[in-house]
Amino acid sequence: MSWKEVPVQEIDISQVETLIDVREQDEYSDGHIPGAISIPLSGLEESFNEIPTTGVVYVVCRSGARSARACDFLTQQSSHASASFINVGGGTMGWIIEGREVVTGDSPR
Repeated sequence: MSWKEVPVQEIDISQVETLIDVREQDEYSDGHIPGAISIPLSGLEESFNEIPTTGVVYVVCRSGARSARACDFLTQQSSHASASFINVGGGTMGWIIEGREVVTGDSPR
């Protein structure tokens, strides 16, 4: 199974059902995309069962590198074979540069 990358400019957040932010908790708290769920890459192996096993799952980090690694890992999990993973190219930094809404704190909204 493979994953694809979509530039942050092409993402319509109102159409995204699941968005996983794989940055560390302090980065997430400092500012994240509305609705993003925090599951740091450092704990992904222990927490990937919290990620939906079907549907389209967007994965974001600061710029796109950690989220690409997360997509690599997730596509190798047989439990998630029915899910499609999309790496958010440009990441949260690109989202902010675009002038889009950012939420602070520990909650997705």
